[in-house]
Amino acid sequence: MAFKFSGVDHVQLAAPEGCEAEARKFFGELLGWTEIPKPENLRKRGGVWFQCGTHQVHIGVQKDFVPAKKAHPAFHVENLDELLQYLVQKDVQVIDDEPLEGAKRFYLIDPFGNRLEFLEWL
Repeated sequence: MAFKFSGVDHVQLAAPEGCEAEARKFFGELLGWTEIPKPENLRKRGGVWFQCGTHQVHIGVQKDFVPAKKAHPAFHVENLDELLQYLVQKDVQVIDDEPLEGAKRFYLIDPFGNRLEFLEWL
């Protein structure tokens, strides 16, 4: 084969119409991700984009929105325990799961009901 996959460019999470302010509050203010401008021709669709490490997370508007309860992105985190303590102090509900050998992890639900995983490989 002549083609080769080199990784993930971005993750898109669906959200309902009018989600932008809440997305900025959660992903931008709470998690500290930097908002990046959407291309002009895509702005009319709504939503908001963020930089998370070397990857982008796009919050996209879906008219018939249903949150992803099982399917989810997993985000690598350095100092996961510090993030956990920070979120608990901010009254964010953190969800534990079965242990994953070689990693620490937890889940949370974004403001739109989507499941997000945060993990640190040991």
